[in-house]
Amino acid sequence: MKTKMKRRLPGILLGAAIAAASGTASAYNLVNENGTELNFDLEIIAGYFSSQETYGNPDSKPSWTEIYAKYGFSGSKALGGDAAVYGAINALSAGAWGDGEASGVTTGNERGTELEDVYAGFRNSMFDFSVGRQNITLGDGFLMNGDSLNFGEAIDPALSRDGAYWLAARKAFDKTAWLKIGGEQGLRSDLFWFESDNKAQGQAEMAGINVEHNSDIGTFGLMYLKGLDVTPTGIAGGAFDNPQRDGQKNISLRYQGNAGVENLFLSAEYVDQTQGNNAPDAQAWYVEGGWTFANTPWSPSVNYRYSTFDVGYDQLFTGFNRGYGTWFQGEVWANYAAAGPGNTGVDVHHIGVKANPSELLTVGALYFDFEDKTGAPGRSDAQELNLYAEWVVNDHLIVSPLLGFFKPDSANSTQGNDDTNTYFQVLAIVPF
Repeated sequence: MKTKMKRRLPGILLGAAIAAASGTASAYNLVNENGTELNFDLEIIAGYFSSQETYGNPDSKPSWTEIYAKYGFSGSKALGGDAAVYGAINALSAGAWGDGEASGVTTGNERGTELEDVYAGFRNSMFDFSVGRQNITLGDGFLMNGDSLNFGEAIDPALSRDGAYWLAARKAFDKTAWLKIGGEQGLRSDLFWFESDNKAQGQAEMAGINVEHNSDIGTFGLMYLKGLDVTPTGIAGGAFDNPQRDGQKNISLRYQGNAGVENLFLSAEYVDQTQGNNAPDAQAWYVEGGWTFANTPWSPSVNYRYSTFDVGYDQLFTGFNRGYGTWFQGEVWANYAAAGPGNTGVDVHHIGVKANPSELLTVGALYFDFEDKTGAPGRSDAQELNLYAEWVVNDHLIVSPLLGFFKPDSANSTQGNDDTNTYFQVLAIVPF
């Protein structure tokens, strides 16, 4: 069982358990007979966080706790041949305690329970069509990784999604229609539409098409994403209305794979963004390469990535996908210190190293060098180092501590000085 848990670690810890697709939550099978399957779904994560500097929180050295539990039922019914219907209904309870998170968007007093996943679908060997309230993730989350921006009550209670800010507890779009065509290999496609009820995202409505070709050398993808509407609220002077998303056009070209070379990792994406409502157009792109020394003790790997984001680039629904640093670059910078979205108006050099001392333990270090291009108040060049571990304690507990050191180059930052901040977080994931 422990060997199986180790193989599932990236999917549990760095995917569903933190901020990826809701559909990979832990499940306990209740019924599995005559083509009928019913599961009880359960996903529980708790996190403790502390920062020696503040980025908007009135407490000078904030510490806080975030917890959420997602629970409900999912299942499927075979219809004959390779066809089946399926669906899920899950509720989510979340809350924050303590001083609230370091940028000051939660108070530490948020609590709430809401429906999270409510969807139904039909699938066969040719296509998969689903509608309802669900998460949509495409590529490695550079543009699309669910509706996972979770504010609290500090700015305005109307923005609150129950306070699990870092854990990004709520990820499902309010309304969706998603058609997947093709299998895992060769040419496949997604046609999708969604409407967000997240006021911090401008309650955007968008639609798009994604085309991919999957082979042994990697995945090539092309996506077109069009903004159809926003619903302004005027909260905080309209700071979260995102009017540029009404009529926005995004064209994304990406690749990820090993080009047929064992132990090699390559990833890249380019986004051309035409903004709506006369906002300036923008581009963003990254290139990344890595190598795993598979025949060396602990099988260490080294990755380098360069990413660049124009001033005014809209990072949209980016999110935590394939590990720390994607696409929240630097735990302090991306979550608290960037004075707004971390992936806009910045160039980032990133080096990551990772090793596996045992089958159940991964350790790593991530270095980021941020070069600000905005010159805006609260923004500064900065450097950050994150040291982390992922430890499968037993079949029902995964622990991931992280220690961060963040240093802005000047006092022109949300930190208000150029001192080195020491940041700490530890996550406990409880799979069943």
